[in-house]
Amino acid sequence: MGMHMLVLLRIASPLLLWGGACRAGDAVTLYYNERPPYLVGAPDGAVSGLTATPAARAFHAAGMDVTWVKTPINRQLALLREGGPRCTVGWFKNPERERFARFSRPIYRDLPTVALTRSDFSIRQKQPLESALATPGIRVLVKENYSYGGYIDNILLRVHPAVTKTSAESVNMIAMIDARRADLMFVAEEEAQYLIGLSGLSQQGFSVVRFADMPGGESRHIMCSMDLPEQWMRRLDREIQVPER
Repeated sequence: MGMHMLVLLRIASPLLLWGGACRAGDAVTLYYNERPPYLVGAPDGAVSGLTATPAARAFHAAGMDVTWVKTPINRQLALLREGGPRCTVGWFKNPERERFARFSRPIYRDLPTVALTRSDFSIRQKQPLESALATPGIRVLVKENYSYGGYIDNILLRVHPAVTKTSAESVNMIAMIDARRADLMFVAEEEAQYLIGLSGLSQQGFSVVRFADMPGGESRHIMCSMDLPEQWMRRLDREIQVPER
């Protein structure tokens, strides 16, 4: 990540401190989980980042007041299923989630997904993903209730490598890779080096693996309860500037 990432992380705070522009009753609870560079909380309650900033702009422009609440991912899903004027930021859209949630237009599009492995784990760069996951004995670490996008999700189902599921945060997952509890985890390229640095482990101990057939990054959305009125979603969508990649 370069300086442009840091700039993106800093520009949102003023946007999140709005007042007076909202229509009476148009209040939304907006759940987030700390995930730099996508979602970064500040001591004053503001949240900024690659997905937080465009979401904040859209809600503000649509005349909806939001309260950011830091919440674990599994709890976010449970709360959206319960209903009410609730949303969460930066999610991939898939058929399972569309059964209980509404999705906005894309607010951000990832770079192609990469894998993090230990430097001493033998895996070739630029090979097809399916070939990599067919490596004998490979153990893939994934987050519970998490989608890595349709392409990766489908190949995981088709190849069926050994999978370890965890509810741990991404930075703790890196420690699990380092401790040899698994060999590979998927991350967005935007966050790979940041997560290694945040873990406190040596950058030299890890490799970022890129795949020959990995498609362009998945789009990320605002995901809301089915109870959020459709007209609110339409207002929100009108204010979202769909990202280009």
